[in-house]
Amino acid sequence: MEEVLTNPKDGYYMNRDVFGSGGDFITSPEVSQMFGEMIGVWAMCLWEQMGQPDNVNIVELGPGRGTLMADLLRGASKFEKFTKSLHIHMVECSPTLQKLQYKTLKCEDEDVSGSSGDKRTVSMFSGAPVSWHTTLEQVPSGLPTIIIAHEFFDALPIHQFQKASRGWSEKMVDVADDSSFRFVLLPQPTPAILSLMKRYKWAAKEDIAKLEQIEVCPKGMELTHTIAKRIGSDGGGALIIDYGLNKVVSDSLQAIRKHKFVDILDNPGSADLSAYVDFASIRHSAEEASENIAVYGPISQSQFLGLLGINFRVEALMQNCTDEQADLLMSGYWRLVGEGEAPFWEGPDDQTPIGMGTRYLAMAIVNKKQGAPAPFNESQD
Repeated sequence: MEEVLTNPKDGYYMNRDVFGSGGDFITSPEVSQMFGEMIGVWAMCLWEQMGQPDNVNIVELGPGRGTLMADLLRGASKFEKFTKSLHIHMVECSPTLQKLQYKTLKCEDEDVSGSSGDKRTVSMFSGAPVSWHTTLEQVPSGLPTIIIAHEFFDALPIHQFQKASRGWSEKMVDVADDSSFRFVLLPQPTPAILSLMKRYKWAAKEDIAKLEQIEVCPKGMELTHTIAKRIGSDGGGALIIDYGLNKVVSDSLQAIRKHKFVDILDNPGSADLSAYVDFASIRHSAEEASENIAVYGPISQSQFLGLLGINFRVEALMQNCTDEQADLLMSGYWRLVGEGEAPFWEGPDDQTPIGMGTRYLAMAIVNKKQGAPAPFNESQD
């Protein structure tokens, strides 16, 4: 899975723009500007709770085209004290997407040292410095940190185990005699069995008993450890929004090409691979990593955005727009917070907006000193 998505030469994300209607799938920031604006509200509330520090790292993991960060900065532009405190860090391994993010954030390179030629990159949205890294570990520590992981965990490689007569066997990809790919079960234990045992320890016995297959994500556990340790020592918080479950995930690995599901083994590297995020595993991993953090949620994306005030935002935007813009706004709003097909839609059936409001979940990991973050302090979680 990791090879298919991030191989430097042929990885799915590495050499193309895969987002939007011309790509293979559309994410929330591409649906409506309101998504990034609401994440900006969340980040600003967290910054307030931290005591409005003068310098903050704001980190986005897998920022896609950079749309979310651009909408966040544009939406927060009136709050100068907040935007002036930001040091933006984009964690992105794709050179193609890094270039797109540079453009989307309206970046320019400034000479900072006169004759020595040292340059820094700043976003013209806010004047904030912008840096790129391939891993979270490369982001400098020591400052309070706000981390945003929107549709990032779902692309981390998972391991699948299947119940067999000898116990749990890992499902692997093999090459058949005709050179095609096929799935096989390994007779001997694999290193990932350690992650399965850890997941077992965290799960209720009855949850595991009825499953024939289990997915675990060791990379997700490791990343959560890194996030929790960073927030535990430096202060701040992380927001994770993704589609998934608040329990053990059984069989969710899928491939999407041109907005349609395709066979996972068909022409690897040409389709996006993703799996459901196991939010319960994220909670346990974070709590295991640091005593200084607290985990809130998950709550549905619909509840998260609603409590942050997206309803007021859509009403305000509707005041000053044409009928066509109003249709786009309502369509985007429904996709973000609705469930199923939009009841108000009068356009072509194949373009009916489908809501992600309940399929996507939001979870926060924050430093305990700061108390419950918005809007989890209002949710009945």
